[in-house]
Amino acid sequence: MTKLLYDYSGDFDPNFEHGRLAKEGLVELLHTYSDYIRRLDGHWYLSMMNRCGNDTAFACDSGVWERMVLHELKIARDQLNIKGDDTVAVAKVFQASPWFWMYNCDIDLKSRDHLIITYKSCPTLFALEREGAGREKQICVDLEMKIFMKMAHFYNPDMKVTALKLPPRSGPTDICCRWEFRIDRKKQ
Repeated sequence: MTKLLYDYSGDFDPNFEHGRLAKEGLVELLHTYSDYIRRLDGHWYLSMMNRCGNDTAFACDSGVWERMVLHELKIARDQLNIKGDDTVAVAKVFQASPWFWMYNCDIDLKSRDHLIITYKSCPTLFALEREGAGREKQICVDLEMKIFMKMAHFYNPDMKVTALKLPPRSGPTDICCRWEFRIDRKKQ
């Protein structure tokens, strides 16, 4: 039996495979890569913005995320067998997404057709606030709404997304944002 590794210290192993890492090591690696992806996205955007201006950077970023969210939803659906046409499926995708791990959020599943997600901390918003250029509306409102609508409609074209609280925040202890996902089955 192969011994599980908690890290990759020690000698070089020409036969190393991620499957040899213990669960704790894999989870830590996933969290690290989640943060890496967030930072890569932020640096890519800033590089585009510095080279081509914010309008072009935002248009490119929107196009990428609108395509990538569908890719991620298909991965979650297929690899984790997340099925259904309700807000439960959306809640599960949020829980499973490595992108979501970097936020401090509450997922309040009111019913199969009603979900509220509250972001209590958001590294992206914090960076935008420090920058002070006012890009929060584009990223936190316009882009997030597009992404969340794509998520909702992936599972149910009748699912509605409403922003209940958006930036700007009243202060550093205020929540970042709150979103509602809802299906009105009476209209179906």
